[in-house]
Amino acid sequence: MDALLTADSLIALVTLTVMEIVLGIDNIVFLAILVGRLPERQQALARRTGISLALGMRIGLLLAISWIMGLTAPLFTVLGQSVSGRDLILFGGGLFLIAKATWEIYEKVEAEHVDAPTATARGQFTLVLVQVVLLDIVFSLDSVITAVGMANQISIMIIAMVLAMLVMLVSVGAVSDFVNRHPSVKILALAFLLLIGVMLVAEGLGTHVDKGYIYFAMAFAVFVEMLNLRYRKKRTAPR
Repeated sequence: MDALLTADSLIALVTLTVMEIVLGIDNIVFLAILVGRLPERQQALARRTGISLALGMRIGLLLAISWIMGLTAPLFTVLGQSVSGRDLILFGGGLFLIAKATWEIYEKVEAEHVDAPTATARGQFTLVLVQVVLLDIVFSLDSVITAVGMANQISIMIIAMVLAMLVMLVSVGAVSDFVNRHPSVKILALAFLLLIGVMLVAEGLGTHVDKGYIYFAMAFAVFVEMLNLRYRKKRTAPR
């Protein structure tokens, strides 16, 4: 316990918590898009379940830390490039995210919507959770490897992840409602997911992408969209 109260440990805890919150933005956006397809009465449960699964997966991976570090070891070589288990997971997850985001954008922009239900409520809920779990695996792997690189104590990593997930749990409802109320924001969120998918594929192919550039671009796009929303609201407000 004393080891957690040292200055170095507290700094590592705060830094890692902030980093986990930033990395968790991907989860929140993806969760907001998927949960928006469910009946309203199921959305809160789906959000809580999705975040709980993400936390459980991260802690489980931390406790299996030797296996996680083994994923970075080369499995085979293709065209002179070493391929590890982590590369395969990131590559597969990136392709899935690209396909999912592209389909969702097509649905929002081009597809003709029919009001007839295509699945039962239970079937939709299960399908959403399956997709959340698949992406949680990818995001959790990236999150845990980042945590291992930033802290030496498992207890600090677990506390940071729990704190980050609590922040996500509190904010995901508001984020989901905001995204669903504004169609242009939903398209922007899907574009972010497409960008993240491309980044994951690049990482899986062995090309390092500095996430700082990605998050800066996303923050700037959000800033511009907020200006657009304010402008549209001002134009439509009664004089």
